[in-house]
Amino acid sequence: DRIFIVSIMPCTAKKFEEERPELVVDGYPDIDAVLTTRELSRMIRLRGLDLNNLEPEPNDSPFGNRSSAGKIFGVSGGVMEAAVRTAYYFLTGEELEVNELKELRGLDPIKECKVKLDGKELGLVAVSGLGSARKVLDQIKAGRDDIHFIEVMACPGGCIAGGGQPYSTNIDRIRARMKALYNIDKTSNIRRSHENPYIQRLYKEFLGEPLSEKSHKYLHTHYVKRDDVLI
Repeated sequence: DRIFIVSIMPCTAKKFEEERPELVVDGYPDIDAVLTTRELSRMIRLRGLDLNNLEPEPNDSPFGNRSSAGKIFGVSGGVMEAAVRTAYYFLTGEELEVNELKELRGLDPIKECKVKLDGKELGLVAVSGLGSARKVLDQIKAGRDDIHFIEVMACPGGCIAGGGQPYSTNIDRIRARMKALYNIDKTSNIRRSHENPYIQRLYKEFLGEPLSEKSHKYLHTHYVKRDDVLI
């Protein structure tokens, strides 16, 4: 109760998520407040801060050491790519070459990729925009059975074009944001989630195994059908 957690997010929907009762553990919410990147930018300007003239400092531990797999979450296909990198390692004991997932990159609303995993060929589909998601779901309802993993992001292109981001309809700016995240990933020393030493320590000292009862309690959520119309 002495810690106040603020999330800086590109997505206005995170403000609703922060209030979900499913994200309360032992009486404490996972997040206390959410600011969008646009709101943070406005606060910085109001305070008269010039970030270009500030000396860079490392982030505090244990959250200062992050894998670039987490950073590409901001682009459509990034969450799936990060998950597959780690799943491939735990199932095969080998590292998946990042180039094998290149079909998941880009700003196309529907992107597909095939990955051979443990003797099976898995179909991956990354979708951005709910209209595109409906198209894929309709294909599945019609009998398509070669899709095993679907990532859906509501905003076209992913969180880089989220509702809380600086306003822009310029596709070149969206593309530049995407390129910046992939450049960070390309030059990172830790490109896979399971390689992060702080994550390894967290599981070893507190959570135990992935999908353990404690992991499920603190890291997983569930959803219910909502009939109420938000106005």
